[in-house]
Amino acid sequence: MAFDIDMIKGVYAKMTERVDTARNIVGKPLTLSEKILYTHLWDGSPTEAFTRGKDYVDFSPDRIACQDATAQMALLQFMQAGKPKVAVPTTVHCDHLIQAKEGAAKDLKHANSVSSEVFNFLESVSNKYGIGFWRPGAGIIHQVVLENYAFPGGMMIGTDSHTVNAGGLGMVAIGVGGADAVDVMAGMAWELKFPKLIGVRLTGKLSGWTAPKDVILKVAEILTVKGGTGAIVEYFGPGATAMSCTGKGTICNMGAEIGATTSTFGYDESMERYLRATDRADVADAANEVKAHLTADPEVYANPQQYFDQVIEINLSELGPLLNGPFTPDLSTEVGTSMTEKAKANDWPIKVEWGLIGSCTNSSYEDLSRASSIAQQALDKGLKIKAELGINPGSEQVRYTAERDGILGIFEKLDAKIFTNACGPCIGQWARYSDPKNAPKNSIVHSFNRNFAKRADGNPNTHAFVASPEITAAIAVAGRLDFNPLTDKLINENGEEVMFDEPTGWELPPKGFEVKDNGYLAPEADGSHVQISVKEDSERLQLLTPFTPLGSSITGAKLLIKAFGKCTTDHISMAGPWLRFRGHLDNIANNTLIGAVNAFNQKTNFVKNQLTGDYGGVPDVQREYKKAGIKTVVVGDHNYGEGSSREHAAMQPRHLGVAAVIVKSFARIHETNLKKQGMLGLTFNNEADYDLIQENDTFNFIDLNEFAPNKQLTLEAVHEDGSKDLIKLNHTYNEAQIAWYNEGSALNLIKKENNA
Repeated sequence: MAFDIDMIKGVYAKMTERVDTARNIVGKPLTLSEKILYTHLWDGSPTEAFTRGKDYVDFSPDRIACQDATAQMALLQFMQAGKPKVAVPTTVHCDHLIQAKEGAAKDLKHANSVSSEVFNFLESVSNKYGIGFWRPGAGIIHQVVLENYAFPGGMMIGTDSHTVNAGGLGMVAIGVGGADAVDVMAGMAWELKFPKLIGVRLTGKLSGWTAPKDVILKVAEILTVKGGTGAIVEYFGPGATAMSCTGKGTICNMGAEIGATTSTFGYDESMERYLRATDRADVADAANEVKAHLTADPEVYANPQQYFDQVIEINLSELGPLLNGPFTPDLSTEVGTSMTEKAKANDWPIKVEWGLIGSCTNSSYEDLSRASSIAQQALDKGLKIKAELGINPGSEQVRYTAERDGILGIFEKLDAKIFTNACGPCIGQWARYSDPKNAPKNSIVHSFNRNFAKRADGNPNTHAFVASPEITAAIAVAGRLDFNPLTDKLINENGEEVMFDEPTGWELPPKGFEVKDNGYLAPEADGSHVQISVKEDSERLQLLTPFTPLGSSITGAKLLIKAFGKCTTDHISMAGPWLRFRGHLDNIANNTLIGAVNAFNQKTNFVKNQLTGDYGGVPDVQREYKKAGIKTVVVGDHNYGEGSSREHAAMQPRHLGVAAVIVKSFARIHETNLKKQGMLGLTFNNEADYDLIQENDTFNFIDLNEFAPNKQLTLEAVHEDGSKDLIKLNHTYNEAQIAWYNEGSALNLIKKENNA
């Protein structure tokens, strides 16, 4: 039986009336995305049609999910909100703070030792406030959510950008910063700009070596890392309905890599099969009663150009396996000749040292079974694996079932290392090198979602390529980036030429899922007696102090850094070893912007201190400005804040005294996070004005006292020689968001309203 079945039935009970009302108000057939959005309005039944990409709308999500790295700051904030219990079903999942090194048992034991303070804190806060808690080793948040909580037609938010994975079960699931989650936990509306809609029509059928992963790798090539910004991507067509539920989840998961608000699929038989296989027949039965509302109206998919802002068509029968990378998830290359040519031209290392299978994107039973069919062939054909191979199962249920069915045993016979049911290398939790900064140039292939420099192992010289689990397994066996399993032969231990056959696998386990202990702890019905303690000298946890409003007059601000090129949340607030400080704002602030490239010297973590004329690390220089009472400005390029939903990338600069971030364009979640923390997130009206910013500039915001929706702000940039430039800046703040700024943060406003 499903968790929160009464809540799910309640959503469905309101759906017919609200969809019908929305269709009448909008005056045309509705996409699935619109149906879910209009049935989750904060004010209830729809009363007006919203303009895509323009109107800010208040929504009422059905549930919230948090992973342990972001949950710390989210719950530290919620503790200040003055609420006795979360207002909607919420879960915490411990999957980020487990380092991959020696194997599942030893790595989990080590994590429970070094991070016990954090795990105990999260467990006690969850128990106190009515939050479901998934212990370390229970699984990766998004796989666990898909198995237990996702339901067709629902809306959820999560403090991780890959929350979008739940679109594989027909949800609108959106990654947010912790402050957004706190709003909903506290019983308040959640605000989102009404998304634009991108339709992707899938024709044909996947076969052979082509996998659902290749669909999103192709979409990433088409749309790039920012092409989906501000939009929901809705997949449909015969190729979509022919695909497994977990395959749909893979595609939705990597929608985060194109900047999409979320991605989703209409409810179909594959979703029903998955619900029943994961012991949620009650959800399937309830969904079947309203299934016409759990997909788009027929007219939409028949004539998609009339209903979507953009339509992409992909024939799955013509799609081949792809490798995306290195250093960006949208650089797509076909396996084989194209990769050979491109690798040689760009001097990418041909030898592959590691293949990694797992992550929230590709760690289902189906993924492991298809990859294991390649591993079994290697054993049967006398092939010795040339690269090392690592496996991260998605959940304890997947791991237990895969072990029962002999799948993990096949990998182990090939000398693969089975890591914990956790994120591991995907988020930089991989103890691959003792000195990653000076590690050698090399290539790895993985089934993860991101491949930014230093992402997996901290080594800037690691060239990471994203592929399907089966292609990852085949390339790991061959040990070469240019290997094409469709055409190339390998020499086995007997000197014979052999080829791989096409991979095979199971959509769902033939003998059903099984697990002895899934790792879930339910909260007490009344947690008011639960005591939460944080030691004053803790290096891992720190109670929060409210931010002071920045005010309506910011003058004499100094340039902290002008970031050059790609500046993701990994550049602003690195993961890896820094994850241990995610609950201690002052300690983790010591990594603020240390990965950003300084436009004036092309170096990282090396900026000019205008007070002394010396150069130093970004956090060190910023602390000097803060000590002197001087506010600062960060300047950036396009898609600033791309990547993770981590609000630390906004909270750390705010904590250190940064007042404004001015860029050519923002990634959606990061822009919202800046607003939530009471900062100025602004964009150049003329992108070329980025070039006007000089290293020794001082800034005056000359009309900040007139801060208002749809009104530009004017920045005076005073240069070292005394000359000045007036720069027009745009913003997307509405009245409510300006109130956040005026109060110092959104959380300050929540506290004020609760205490009123």
